[in-house]
Amino acid sequence: MLGQSNYLAIVGGGRNPKFPQNKLVIWDDVKQKAVITLEFRTSVLGVRLSKSRIVVALLNSIHIFAFSNPPQKLSVFETTDNPIGLACLGQKLLAFPGRSPGQVQIVELETGNVSIIPAHSTPLRAMALSPDGEVLATASEAGTLIRVFSTSNCTKMAELRRGVDHAVIFSLAISPSNNILAVTSDKSTLHLFDIPHPRNQSRRSQSPSSPSEEGTNQKWGILGKIPLLPRVFSDVYSFASAHFEIGEESPPGSLYVPPLGTSFARPSKGVLGWPDDRTILVVGSGRDGRWEKFVIREGDDGKRHCVREGWKRYLGAG
Repeated sequence: MLGQSNYLAIVGGGRNPKFPQNKLVIWDDVKQKAVITLEFRTSVLGVRLSKSRIVVALLNSIHIFAFSNPPQKLSVFETTDNPIGLACLGQKLLAFPGRSPGQVQIVELETGNVSIIPAHSTPLRAMALSPDGEVLATASEAGTLIRVFSTSNCTKMAELRRGVDHAVIFSLAISPSNNILAVTSDKSTLHLFDIPHPRNQSRRSQSPSSPSEEGTNQKWGILGKIPLLPRVFSDVYSFASAHFEIGEESPPGSLYVPPLGTSFARPSKGVLGWPDDRTILVVGSGRDGRWEKFVIREGDDGKRHCVREGWKRYLGAG
């Protein structure tokens, strides 16, 4: 959906799709009709909308159109295999997988200038652009580390450890204030991390594991200061975490099963949203479709905690 507007991007899917999976329909909910239709040679795997752009992710390419009627194709970029349609669209930037696994391409929408970030050594699994477009967070298929980059100069600002064992990252999302990252995975855990911002670098030291942050973000305390120990003891961990409901249909570790005849898979649980800087919504799926509300609260111990405040079903029972 385009913000809080009346425009919806619709692609066919499921057991009995209303539209072909290679067709994108822009639906005007006020006029109750399709106002733009785009067809491609292969399945549409992801769509992002802004007031001026329509971005379509196919398996090996990203297509950018002007949001007009008829839509004008502005550019096409090749990508490595992108089966879950990763793309992040901001007001000035577009980020998506590069031509090699683990790479990120960042395109300046006005100039067309392209920057390349070698973010990971394995294929990308999730990406998130901050609301102001200055910070990009990425995770790979390994699911152990999340890396944070400045989009202005493509430098790595932080490396955050979700855990030491493999996980499927469902979603990344950065808070409205651009300084907290939320992460969900198939471990059924929501993690919250403090992240740096280019504007604040002057009051931070050069490393994300600096003494000023060790007290809050280092899980192993004094062990992180002992030389020669494995880096897992000195890495930056989440400042708070909470369990979310992963749903009945898919046990931890499983993925969405695509309709017959398609080869892509996409995460169906753990989709994140930030209504404000203290509130996180986690949207799930399955027969017991629900969204859960979590809040960040200060505890009596002086630390921040992530607490579930409630949940609500968005699908009927049965």
